Amino acid sequence: MQEKHLFEYAVLRVVPRVEREEFINVGVILYCQSQKFLKVLHDLNEDKLRVFCVKTDVKELESYLIALDKICVGGREGGTIGKLPLASRFRWLTATRSSVIQSSKVHPGFCIDAGETLEDLFGKLVK
Repeated sequence: MQEKHLFEYAVLRVVPRVEREEFINVGVILYCQSQKFLKVLHDLNEDKLRVFCVKTDVKELESYLIALDKICVGGREGGTIGKLPLASRFRWLTATRSSVIQSSKVHPGFCIDAGETLEDLFGKLVK
């Protein structure tokens, strides 16, 4: 029997008009300490986004999501936050904020393979 590993994840959302509290799920970030795993998958559906807010700058949002990728990978490309340990990067990425890109509350679970679990969650919650 394969060992199960504790993981935590949050759903990334775009909230085009924060005052309306409407959002679109655009990604999932998953952290698994025992597998030394931190990764985000995202997909910004421009057509869906335009339904909520015609004036949204999609290119700017995409650049923010790419920055999240770099923070997950870590190192120099991830800037100051990218140099932190995995757990600290995950906590920073999932911190509550009132901006256009937000994360849900953090949810725990158990997995065998963090990468497969991330793909599964992404398919269920974003696609």
